[in-house]
Amino acid sequence: MPERVILSIGTKKGLFVAEGAKTRRGFALRGPFGSGVAVYTTLIDTRSSPRLYASSCNAFFGMKVLHSTDLGKKFKETKSAPAFAKEDGRALANIWSLEPGDDKKDLWCGVEPASLFRSSDGGDSWDLVPGISNHDHARKWQPGNGGLCMHTILRDGSRVHLGISTGGHYLSEDSGQTFQASNQGVGAGFTPDPYPEFGQCVHKIASHPDAPGRLYMQNHGGWSEWSGPGGPRPGIGVLRSDDHGKTWRSIAKGLPSDFGFPIVVHPHDADTAYVMPLEPMTRTCPGGAPAVWRSEDGGDSWQRLAKGLPKKESFFTVQRDAMDIDELKSPALYFGTTTGQLWIGRDGGEEWDCLFNSLPPIHCVKVAVV
Repeated sequence: MPERVILSIGTKKGLFVAEGAKTRRGFALRGPFGSGVAVYTTLIDTRSSPRLYASSCNAFFGMKVLHSTDLGKKFKETKSAPAFAKEDGRALANIWSLEPGDDKKDLWCGVEPASLFRSSDGGDSWDLVPGISNHDHARKWQPGNGGLCMHTILRDGSRVHLGISTGGHYLSEDSGQTFQASNQGVGAGFTPDPYPEFGQCVHKIASHPDAPGRLYMQNHGGWSEWSGPGGPRPGIGVLRSDDHGKTWRSIAKGLPSDFGFPIVVHPHDADTAYVMPLEPMTRTCPGGAPAVWRSEDGGDSWQRLAKGLPKKESFFTVQRDAMDIDELKSPALYFGTTTGQLWIGRDGGEEWDCLFNSLPPIHCVKVAVV
């Protein structure tokens, strides 16, 4: 069967799946699944026969994990969803991340309040990962505007990187048994100490297998004009690490704003990264003119990519998991907006088209070639 491009689109009103040929000239849309219920994360698992997973988080009827074995033609619930023990005292509020583990049925799941779960059977049962969920810092983390969410899980051999809002970056070097706060160079906003041990509002972390030790981070920036305790903190929003996240440095110079949510790395070039700058106060496109910004030298310089995007009067937000890139020879970028548009940027973002114009507000976009 010819390869197909699959998009999983998590929205405020359920999950949609779009399927297109490798040409990407058009996509057929299916859904919504879990109709009317917010979907904040999805996973297209290609380790064996492709499986699609999605969170389905209902404030009244609880948390669920949906899965599909036919590329999103139909979904059913797994036998259970992550849950805290009654004696724990915490209650699950949302599911923010789903990532593949080592074995083909091994899954990792980040939730709100910020905690980590694992499943060894494709999501039918879940175990709390105590090394981070019961960390000494865990009861000290405070929720940001979007909640207290564990939204990034990056695995690199025995290393596991976690992004927590607002907890910061945590690193395990023993396959998730223990974790340490690893935020040297990662700034924070309202705290009097601009660089605390933990408590940063990390928005997203990305990496590339061809650059061991290198990580890119979109942090909560927008503090260059801050005049409160601790003074201004320019450039803290877009960062890079070259030592497995132990230290970080700013790569925000040249961007119109260091505030944003997603960060994505080109599948064939570890030096090429993409961000979506937003105005820090309104969290909308600078000047009402959206653009993706691309660096081809690891963050030393940035180029604006806006051909085909609205030139004015466009004030949407792109959330932390709402931008992704496919792995075709000439990859395309995809991003979804809080006003319900799904955009494709062909040739690595050189030219943009709107694939779908009137979806519900989009929380999450993932893509895979299967």
